[in-house]
Amino acid sequence: MPDELMYQIALTRIPLIGDVIIKKLLEHFGSAAHIFKAKKYELERIETVGVIRAAAILHFRDFTAIEKEISFIQKYHIQPLFCTDPAYPQRLLQCYDSPAMLYFKGNATLNPSRMVNMVGTRHPSAYGKMICEQLVQELAAAGVTLVSGLAYGIDIIAHQAALLHQLPTIGVLAHGLDRIYPPAHKQIAVQMLEQGGLLTDYMSQTQPDRQNFPRRNRIVAGLCDATIVIESGLGGGSLITADLANGYNRDVFCIPGRVHESQAAGCNYLIKNNKAMLITCAADILDVMRWQEQAPLAPRAAPGLFPELSAAEQEIMTLFREKSQRHLDELYLQTRLSGSQVATAVFNLEMQSMLRCLPGQVYELI
Repeated sequence: MPDELMYQIALTRIPLIGDVIIKKLLEHFGSAAHIFKAKKYELERIETVGVIRAAAILHFRDFTAIEKEISFIQKYHIQPLFCTDPAYPQRLLQCYDSPAMLYFKGNATLNPSRMVNMVGTRHPSAYGKMICEQLVQELAAAGVTLVSGLAYGIDIIAHQAALLHQLPTIGVLAHGLDRIYPPAHKQIAVQMLEQGGLLTDYMSQTQPDRQNFPRRNRIVAGLCDATIVIESGLGGGSLITADLANGYNRDVFCIPGRVHESQAAGCNYLIKNNKAMLITCAADILDVMRWQEQAPLAPRAAPGLFPELSAAEQEIMTLFREKSQRHLDELYLQTRLSGSQVATAVFNLEMQSMLRCLPGQVYELI
């Protein structure tokens, strides 16, 4: 058994020993193994440790649970990332309360050149959904890695849009990697393992309890260069993430909304109180972050420049050149195609970012 990993995980399981104190101990002793092998007086003389915490370290004996966790990590090819690991997210390491240990499964780097998170309400309007998808599409050309929390609403819309536009996307979880919450998002989470990954600071067997989500939000905020809030009420996790991002000296961006809509109240509050910058498109973000000059957004290609479209796809695109929005029923009625041919063609066109799905089975030309 890798002893250092065993001691690293064990440090996170000791009562009264939090992430900040773990880092202080590491500064003094150099490794997790040396902390556990230290003498009582060596631990007690560290100012932030004292007698009680020193006793908690010396009396820790629950190594059986740690052995099980290491077996789980090895079986499912999970990457444990202690705060001393070179692969640990360096942006997160800048935050004083960053987790001492992370668990990651996926193929993305946690230290890309550009990283943003996108958060918002669990009950977005059609407008919020559209804006979210549009921003992700526009950010795709800028080489950005997108982070969110795999929750209902804006989170999952952002992840899905990232997958659609081949953008690396990372979901930060409020539970262990032995489950997905909510279960309805399991299929999307599996896809993210091939185009990003899943990250948590919780061991397996940890339930998605309510108190875990604010703790999860500090990772979402600290992991990224910027936080983007799309529709949020005055309460909830999105404003917590924005406040954390401000505390970490990260940029916060908000999409404004109508003053009387509850879904816009949180964003308008952040903008009004100078806690976020108002944006209307991805170019605003790129300008503020000074990413525009280094990686300008690629121009959108006109639909007529796609000679590789199938005959069915070309027939459908001809209809959209006459009218930019059409209901799915119109496509069935106004083409000579079968229902399955229409469905397949529309799906392919959406995957190629030529059509966008709106509420009510309405499709729009991009």
